[in-house]
Amino acid sequence: MSTTELPKQYNPLESEAKWQEHWEESGVFVAESQSDRDPYCIMIPPPNVTGSLHMGHAFQEVLIDILIRYHRMRGFNTLWLPGTDHASIAVQTILDKQIKAEGKTNQEIGREKFLERAWQWKAESGGTIVSQLRRLGVSADWTRERFTMDEGLSDSVTEAFVKLYESGLIYRGEYLVNWCPESQSAVSDLEVDNKEVKGHLWNFRYPLADGSSYLVVATTRPETMLGDTAVAVNPDDDRYKHLIGKTIILPIMNREIPIIADRYVDKAFGSGCVKVTPAHDPNDFEMGQRHSLPLINILNKDGSINENGGEFAGQDRFVARKNIVKKLDELGLLEKIEDYNHTVPYSERGKVPVEPLLSIQWFVKIKPLADFALEQFDKHNSPSFVPDRWGKVYRDWLIRLKDWCISRQLWWGHQIPAWYAPDGTIFVARTEEEAHAKAKAKFGEDITLERDPDVLDTWFSSGLWPFSTLGWPEETQDFKTFYPTSVLVTGFDIIFFWVARMTMMAGYFTGKMPFNTVYIHGLVRDENNQKMSKSKNNGIDPLVLINKYGTDALRYSLVKEVTGAGQDIRLDYNRKTDESTTVETARNFANKLWNASRFVMMNLTSIEARTASLDTEKLELADRWILSRYAQTVLQVREQLDGYSLGEATRTLYEFFWGDFCDWYIELVKSRLQESADPTSRATVQQTLRFVLDGTLRLLHPFLPHVTEEVWQLLNYGTSEPSSERPVLAIQPYPEIDTSYINEELEEQFNLLISTIRTIRNLRAEAEIKPSAKVKAILQSDRDRERSLLEAGQSYILDLARVEDLTIVASVDASATEQAIAGVVGTIQVIVSLIGVVDINQLIAKLERTLTKLEGVINSTQGRLNNEGYLKKAPPDVVATARAELEESMKQQEILKARLAQLQSK
Repeated sequence: MSTTELPKQYNPLESEAKWQEHWEESGVFVAESQSDRDPYCIMIPPPNVTGSLHMGHAFQEVLIDILIRYHRMRGFNTLWLPGTDHASIAVQTILDKQIKAEGKTNQEIGREKFLERAWQWKAESGGTIVSQLRRLGVSADWTRERFTMDEGLSDSVTEAFVKLYESGLIYRGEYLVNWCPESQSAVSDLEVDNKEVKGHLWNFRYPLADGSSYLVVATTRPETMLGDTAVAVNPDDDRYKHLIGKTIILPIMNREIPIIADRYVDKAFGSGCVKVTPAHDPNDFEMGQRHSLPLINILNKDGSINENGGEFAGQDRFVARKNIVKKLDELGLLEKIEDYNHTVPYSERGKVPVEPLLSIQWFVKIKPLADFALEQFDKHNSPSFVPDRWGKVYRDWLIRLKDWCISRQLWWGHQIPAWYAPDGTIFVARTEEEAHAKAKAKFGEDITLERDPDVLDTWFSSGLWPFSTLGWPEETQDFKTFYPTSVLVTGFDIIFFWVARMTMMAGYFTGKMPFNTVYIHGLVRDENNQKMSKSKNNGIDPLVLINKYGTDALRYSLVKEVTGAGQDIRLDYNRKTDESTTVETARNFANKLWNASRFVMMNLTSIEARTASLDTEKLELADRWILSRYAQTVLQVREQLDGYSLGEATRTLYEFFWGDFCDWYIELVKSRLQESADPTSRATVQQTLRFVLDGTLRLLHPFLPHVTEEVWQLLNYGTSEPSSERPVLAIQPYPEIDTSYINEELEEQFNLLISTIRTIRNLRAEAEIKPSAKVKAILQSDRDRERSLLEAGQSYILDLARVEDLTIVASVDASATEQAIAGVVGTIQVIVSLIGVVDINQLIAKLERTLTKLEGVINSTQGRLNNEGYLKKAPPDVVATARAELEESMKQQEILKARLAQLQSK
């Protein structure tokens, strides 16, 4: 290996593509079905096959990849199983638009041709997000990639449905569902967005049947009055007790309906009278069940009024609303209209208000499934949540869940495995042949069966994801090895959609929770601190930033912004220039890693230097210090990764590499790398540089996989061309904690040495001494220990602070401080002579300004400490810190005044 093989510039796009391809081709990411190593498994939260990569995906997948790469390097049998979701409603919507644009309808082309188009579309366009995920550098096992509608997962879905049905946990019945008129399908409570809207509260008069008076009812949905079957009052409301049992005439429809008493009615809301529409409101439905009220549906599935709406039949629901209000006004029955802000449920996919609609659907009985999940959480804290506050949210949700409507009126998806005989008898079976066999056993002959046309809710198959992907219901070797999985990484916004579904389904079918830990991450926010979303049109395409700055830079910037588990992150972005300060900073760090590595390799000038082991017997002060800092960094980073503090880990590594290693150690040892330096000292520096760089590359690899692989290959093998004959960094051991290197006392002492160098540099800058000029300096301390350390490190002070004459003393006389500038480092006084290197008058003016600022700080601190209220309220440690700061400030004030007095006397 020559010293010039590391190019001056790092090309991220070339390197990233090269290593991603090599890792996958060489099987680095492929897990073992059976191994003596401990398993570590994460299932990708399957993105919709319709989707394209957005910043939320990027953030989530990077978090997962860091955990996966970290555990792979720790020696676990690591599986990250990738895959995509078929996204029933989203795909159906896309195809519906395509077919409509062709001037056709779904009914014209038929289900079979529609599904052919759907699979063709999936084959051509559905893999987009997979290729984009690869651009992120994810280390998934693509040999095990799954799709929720592949053959194996489809069989798992059918098996799950049949088993739940045979156990009495799936039933078919008439119930109110959330109906989306746009997609013309039922949607679950979890697929509904509740939006605050500015609307109206209409108050209508309903005449009593005996003509004696009227009741005033209020509603936000006037069109539903066409289906009213009662008016309800509270049984304890004295205003209406005498009317309970009587009837009113429903306006427009002229239908006589009863006045009922129900404690659901709030006496204090509006007039205290509530119209009851059991077929179009969930609370009214329950009242209707209690009082045996008829159910009158007034809506078609497209949201228009049906034949039960009388003269308004055929009108869109919102058109009918206006016409009904107008009609009631003409009849003199409109009492008043009030402005009213209220919550309206919108279909997540259809983007229109949903309608509670009476419909025959398939349901899962939730309580038995939720009870087991609750028991596991309450008794065993399974799964555990990070941060743990989300565990309470999860628990509360399990308690409140209602029966789950799992049927959807779509064609794309898992068709419900149920067949109907002519008399309505239902046969649930795994195959059509099995259904016919069941029918023949019942009727004694072959009969015609018709399959249920509906498909299952997408979340039904997604709820099986952690174990169906491993081969369930078969007890495959993958299932035995990797189930339960280790961690689920997901956003808090789908705890309800997905996490609870998985724990309930897994608990029932496997008797175990599907993952040990749920790591909840936050949201990605834009430069204005707004949540990125399609509706706000403020999202950022990660590929734009990847193409500009590189994958590693984007990865590192996303994670470095995480200030705590579950916290949102903010990503600076200039939409006019596609520039990001956040990502640029991370790119600069990657370049710093490249340039520092290049410096190290240029100084490994012999085979011995590149291959020799670290000789700890010959370490000098700076060597022992950097090894202690390195060992402390290994300890901290491993603890942070184990505790899901990924953001803290990135910052720890950033501060160590850029600060300790580059800014200080490399600078401290440059003189020892010269050809004229002592050979033993030079060899020790080379060994230390190589050892720390190699370890740092390993530490950084989960965060910056491509650049670290490139550098590591060059450092160890002299080439960055991938080869199946050489190992890769991706599967090298992660650095182990070696406490023998840690010397906290040395670090404390060395920090004092660094602070001294920094202070001399600051004094030089303050006095505007030219960088090329060397100065004379005095370091005064009355502590033997401090003077010994300063003497041991004086060569570093001479080199890094540009000092030509350094004196370390226990005390100084007045003459030593004449025409000098001073500072303090703890209890060390740092004096830099200005004779011959600076204009004294200019310095005096600058010192006077500094003294004025310092006196302001002293007065402020003294004011706080003289305030009895502050002393009583402030924590003791805060007060102690303030006193220490005051003491140090007063000492600096004393020194500054003395320097000024001396300078001004000359």
